[in-house]
Amino acid sequence: MEPVLIMGGSGQAGAGTAAVLRQWHPELPLTLAGRDLDRVRKVADGLGAATAVTIDLRRGDLGLPDGQGYSAVVAAVWDSHLNGLRYAQGHGLPYLSISNGLVDLAPEVFAVAQRTSAAPVLLASHSFAGLAVLAALDAARRFERIDSIRIALILDELDAGGPAAVEDLDRLTAVTSAGLVRRDGVFVWVGGEEARVEVATVDGVVLSGQTIAIPDVPSVALATGAPNVRFDFAVGESAGRRGGGPASVEVGIDLEGTGLGGTPLRVSRRLAHPEGQRPLTALGVALGVERLIGLRGEPVAPGVHAPEALLDPALAVERMVDAGTVLTDT
Repeated sequence: MEPVLIMGGSGQAGAGTAAVLRQWHPELPLTLAGRDLDRVRKVADGLGAATAVTIDLRRGDLGLPDGQGYSAVVAAVWDSHLNGLRYAQGHGLPYLSISNGLVDLAPEVFAVAQRTSAAPVLLASHSFAGLAVLAALDAARRFERIDSIRIALILDELDAGGPAAVEDLDRLTAVTSAGLVRRDGVFVWVGGEEARVEVATVDGVVLSGQTIAIPDVPSVALATGAPNVRFDFAVGESAGRRGGGPASVEVGIDLEGTGLGGTPLRVSRRLAHPEGQRPLTALGVALGVERLIGLRGEPVAPGVHAPEALLDPALAVERMVDAGTVLTDT
């Protein structure tokens, strides 16, 4: 098999993804691409069966050497000019991206819509590349009907990620401060006081947060049929750091509806990783790559795909727990 090309291969998401793929598939060749060859080479040398190249996202050929083939292209950094996507389409390669917010997905979607037969494209700009969605869908299987779903993510203020992740966050927050929710079956924008919320950590501390616009909202809403869906986000000191450990990350998923036989049912699922967001994002991307290049499941058809369309929620939850995620349901 040709190597998987990971753009942003020396960043937290890219290097983390490469490490997970190496753990699962020791013989899978990888090519890590970045602007600083020394940094990328250091990551590649630590993996084995990996090479390092420089990349220029402003160029249509990405500045890559001629004659080298790839099995997939992963944009673990913002594909600012969409040249990574166009490169993948031009070479018939699967493509996965994680850095587009809900409000700037349109150019990416149109690029795929113009060349639907080129290759499969996985749009995974969700929280943790889709893992929160998959965890919600796994919990949703207990329901006959779901009336509401609330997902709340708590990020430690010391766990904002690397420079590229900080740039992404600044870019996305500059576009809109409004959140997107599904209310009584209708997707609506909320802002101001309506978007301000309180989010409780696993140890009971309440943080100020806000409802945000993120692909998780339409993904969860349309996959479950829930008429009321929201995604809340708060930044502050995590329970892990408050307890004397490293910065942790938390996700709360609250579902309400009816169970089998029509009895009222409410499920609260809590996910926490003691090492913060990096392991979960890397895991989500690695699951997508594994699926796109045929290492698990049936071949993926060309066109645009969401994580929940390709990945098994139960497997995702199993892999999260294996990776050190603490999961509790009440």
